[in-house]
Amino acid sequence: MAKRPVYLNLYRIYLPLGGWVSVLHRVSGALLFVAIPLAVWGLWVSLSGEAGYRRMADCFAQPLPRLILLLLIWALAHHGFAGLRHLALDVHWGLSLRCARQTSIAVLLATGLVTLCAAWRLFA
Repeated sequence: MAKRPVYLNLYRIYLPLGGWVSVLHRVSGALLFVAIPLAVWGLWVSLSGEAGYRRMADCFAQPLPRLILLLLIWALAHHGFAGLRHLALDVHWGLSLRCARQTSIAVLLATGLVTLCAAWRLFA
């Protein structure tokens, strides 16, 4: 008798806070990877001359590019803080459930603080 595949309902799977931080770490890494060509192009245009710099400055005066920049700032902050947490876990620091939960909260709070500071700077 063949064993049937199990249907996993991804909406019903419970992830602890550390699992969410890990998933967001992967999402932020993917966002940063996808943004590399755009960032290189923007740097190239802005360094091409005064007109290119003005073009990029005018582009980032609009709200949508600022929101995209804020998303990338979140991704960079979260990927950095979560990466440090993962490095600590790799050397067996903070493996207890209590400490893992605390470091997950710390990563989310630090990321939120950096993102809020960047949003205040971008939109104030």
